[in-house]
Amino acid sequence: MLDIQIIRDNPEKVKQGVLAKRYDPNLVDEVLKLDLKKRGLLKEIEEIRAQRNAVSRARDIEKGKEIKEKLQKLEPELSEIENKYKEVLCQLPNLPSDDTPLGADDSFNQEIKVWGEIPKFDFEPEDHMKIADRLGLIETEKASKISGARFNYLMGDAVKLQFALIQFTINELTNQDVISKLAKEAGVANNLFVPMIVPDIIKADVMKKMDRFDPIDDRYYLPEDDSLLIGSAEHTLGPLHMDEIFDEKFLPIRYLGYSTSFRREAGTYGKDTAGIFRRHQFDKLEMETFTTPENGQKEQNFLVGIQEYLMQALNLPYHLIIAATGDMGKPDYRHIDLEVWLPSQKKYRETHTSDYMTDYQARRLNTKVKLGNKIEYVYMNDATAFAMGRTIIAILENYQQKDGSVKIPEVLQKWMGKSEIKAI
Repeated sequence: MLDIQIIRDNPEKVKQGVLAKRYDPNLVDEVLKLDLKKRGLLKEIEEIRAQRNAVSRARDIEKGKEIKEKLQKLEPELSEIENKYKEVLCQLPNLPSDDTPLGADDSFNQEIKVWGEIPKFDFEPEDHMKIADRLGLIETEKASKISGARFNYLMGDAVKLQFALIQFTINELTNQDVISKLAKEAGVANNLFVPMIVPDIIKADVMKKMDRFDPIDDRYYLPEDDSLLIGSAEHTLGPLHMDEIFDEKFLPIRYLGYSTSFRREAGTYGKDTAGIFRRHQFDKLEMETFTTPENGQKEQNFLVGIQEYLMQALNLPYHLIIAATGDMGKPDYRHIDLEVWLPSQKKYRETHTSDYMTDYQARRLNTKVKLGNKIEYVYMNDATAFAMGRTIIAILENYQQKDGSVKIPEVLQKWMGKSEIKAI
């Protein structure tokens, strides 16, 4: 939710940002109109209440009755205006950062960094499903019969590979030396991450406070419970401190959440139907952080630095892009994607996102921080540590060998107990 003072002071700039994110700029005028009406009613009610206090002291019964009737009329009207005002205000997206590219869709995204060497093979590289079929790692046909399209079983060494990724990530993000180095580069405090296993169900009203309820057709909604299956651990990590006030000395607070995630993938009919790139159910490690306003942008840089550190440790080639206004979420102020090279597709594909929300979500969640004598809203970031399925795809394809085996990235070998995956 936007700060109303920003809207009052810069209505035209706000309209430009709203339009850039493909929302109706007329909502800004409606908010300001309701805000003016709300403030007028509030002032009138406060004046009448002051009169009531004076009349009460004078024991003027007739005047007191008249004032009571006025309040009985105006107070419900104020309540109705306040509800409408909040409803319209919540429809406005967060404004994009100054360095966010303007554009209607992902074709306007801009590459900002490239890392690693694209592998060269002396054989025709296979896609991840051909590799997985040969090595007995993934089952999709039976999953489709049992659960429906876009579900799968992970098997054998693919399961060990997933848990190796989990162990590696938790180990690195709770390692003081690793975090101190990356924090120093970003100019932030070196507080460690707290590993979390989060609930996979969230109440609808809490998801709305996170402003991740829509698009509802992409969610698994449970009408009997008025709840949803989460689409990422951030959905239940972000509300963890609703209605709380942090002491500044404890920030930043950082969580590393593991969850199974669920998405209907509405609007993606025909896209990525082969293999496990785009699933209805998938597992993720997600980072969520709460920080002071002055450190919000640095914290995003830190999280992107972690993403790069993890991918470089796996030696997987990638590039970073900054998303355009039309390709970012409603609460996002700045959105960075990391995309890994997939040899079978001969292009980069998204494996990580980093969303910087400023205080947009915190205002809806009422999560604050005490800064000296002031109390302000915290600034929030979320970012992928690893999306398991897509990372397994990248490892299988980039580490495939001519003899049909797959090498295991060196940093994962101690958890796998082997250096390669090969047919038995």
